[in-house]
Amino acid sequence: MTELHTLSAAALAGLIGAGRVSPVAAVEAMIDRIARLDPTLHAFTEVFADDARLAAEGAERAIRSGHAVGPLHGVPVVLKDLIDLRGRITMGGSAAYRDRRAAHTATVARRLIAQGMIVLGKTHTVEFAYGGWGTNPRLGTPRNPWDPEVARTPGGSSSGTGVAVAARMAPWGLGTDTGGSVRLPAAFCGLTGLKVTVGRVSTHGIAPLAATFDTPGPLARTVEDAALLYEAMAGPDPLDPLTRGVPPVEPWSPRHRGVRGLRLARMPEAEREGVAPAMLAAYDAALAVLEGEGATLVEIALPFRFADFLAMSAVTNAEAYFVNRALAEDPAAPLGEAVRARVLAGASVTAQDYLATQARRAELGLRFAEAMEGIDALLTPTTETAAIPLAEVDEDHLPARFTRFGNLLGLCALALPDGFTEEGLPLSLQIVCRSYDEATALRVGHAYQQATDWHRRLPPA
Repeated sequence: MTELHTLSAAALAGLIGAGRVSPVAAVEAMIDRIARLDPTLHAFTEVFADDARLAAEGAERAIRSGHAVGPLHGVPVVLKDLIDLRGRITMGGSAAYRDRRAAHTATVARRLIAQGMIVLGKTHTVEFAYGGWGTNPRLGTPRNPWDPEVARTPGGSSSGTGVAVAARMAPWGLGTDTGGSVRLPAAFCGLTGLKVTVGRVSTHGIAPLAATFDTPGPLARTVEDAALLYEAMAGPDPLDPLTRGVPPVEPWSPRHRGVRGLRLARMPEAEREGVAPAMLAAYDAALAVLEGEGATLVEIALPFRFADFLAMSAVTNAEAYFVNRALAEDPAAPLGEAVRARVLAGASVTAQDYLATQARRAELGLRFAEAMEGIDALLTPTTETAAIPLAEVDEDHLPARFTRFGNLLGLCALALPDGFTEEGLPLSLQIVCRSYDEATALRVGHAYQQATDWHRRLPPA
């Protein structure tokens, strides 16, 4: 049989449900791999090895006795260390919170556990989830598994989940996305990552960065896996008012209709400037694949440049400062200086700045909707380059040029691998859709993965 760590979550779930693989064997395979790789990759803040083994034994008994709670019973999962588990530490990437134990379990974690999933552990994040490269000078930066020689950016802020899933230490995991923090690690680590619309998934029990934009989302190996994990955690939550009145999630089926008849927009020609040639070549090839599958490619005139949104920081800065000011203003607090500076930038945001940015968001959202009339999705690269060496990171320049606009305009988006550089580093395509239209993003992404095999490549680690 194929080694268990190489299986997609959907494939592993199918084998467990059919009684061909034991949850105990699945969990043990992941724990063994974590023990072997994580001392180098540094993806985990804590591994729940003993508890995961106990949960796997219980899952095996339940499934064998005909008491499986659902099709995902017994499948392991990892959680970004912003997500509370009762009695466990939630550091939120900050060394100042090494002893902060959660009093409750986050809604998303509770839902996954209720469906029989087994939490392997918590994974590293950028301090307060406030950074796109994935760096953390105080608790350590996870290492991108695609380059065993040079330490490269894992993408942030969901860096640990990205590395854990890419290195096959877990079949899938949860991150959060405020400006690209699911899609950036997906891009740099060769994964599929879904940024959901605000309100689709409860943020109750998740340490906030900017409540206006925070969205939990899956990091997985395939679109099918991302869709299944998204469906497992989505839905209204009385503890999160943003989830009320949100349209229901369309149930996932791997037999979606493909892309024939869909109209997909290329990004404007001017946006190609500054993007690495390898990324553009992969992007153009991906569009050709989708056109070959029956999609119609169209041009679009956008009412903005993507980089404009990097300067629209008043809302994020103000909300991040509101949450984290005490630590940022304490010179003795163990906090990386780049993140400290980002948080303190919120101190100078006035009410006028905040409200003007909200008004600008609303205006651009309406103009973007007009530009998207009759178009099903906008396609862009996810990042300008593949993962860069950690030694070359400029913390003043974040890799969110193509991701941040989706958060500010309240859209949903899917990132997925669409090629590799000559050095063997993943490249990534982003599929951006209207609010609450995750089904179309997943449909396009699944069709692309049915026609390509980039998502099946394994890192050398």
